Amino acid sequence: MNLTVIDHPLTRHYLTVLRDVSTEPEEFRAAARRLTYTLVMEATSRVPLVQTRIESPLETTTGYELGDVVAVAVLRAGLGMLEAVQDLIPHVKVGFAGVQRDEETAEPMEYYAKMPKLENSTVLVLEPMLATGGSLSWACAKAKEFGATKITALCVVTAPDGVTRMYEDHPDVHIVAAAHDRQLNDRYYIVPGLGDMGDRLFGTV
Repeated sequence: MNLTVIDHPLTRHYLTVLRDVSTEPEEFRAAARRLTYTLVMEATSRVPLVQTRIESPLETTTGYELGDVVAVAVLRAGLGMLEAVQDLIPHVKVGFAGVQRDEETAEPMEYYAKMPKLENSTVLVLEPMLATGGSLSWACAKAKEFGATKITALCVVTAPDGVTRMYEDHPDVHIVAAAHDRQLNDRYYIVPGLGDMGDRLFGTV
């Protein structure tokens, strides 16, 4: 299985804040950022390190630096995760994948793609809600077009349909999530889920 669900008290706490219908946009954005820290820690656990020599106050010692990392935010909900990635990886390069869901078919419709070169980089695709898997699958395919070969997807909540779709379309992509929920409803929303992530982030409910 290409899915890792984070089992950490902080992850569970902030996920609860996100699920709560009474959480206002400002608190929702803060909780999304803090939860993302826990996802990034797991997602980067296998990022290649470059060994270097540095001077401590007392002597020369061995240090380690992260290799190239690129974050690809799936618009617009992925923006709610981006700040946390930039906090932890200040030198991260950022790409954007603009895709919206057709409400009738739940299939992705592309409207924007802008990415740096992705060859030889660890790519983190930020897609909070993995429902049918259409948007994330499209974003990963687009990243591969730009040269990505090492991709990890960061999701807040996943559903069985989306995980299955990703396993079929991109078995090489590892998914790191805060929760794996029960199912999709008849409108293709994750249940119990947390609603529309983009709307709740930006107060457009």
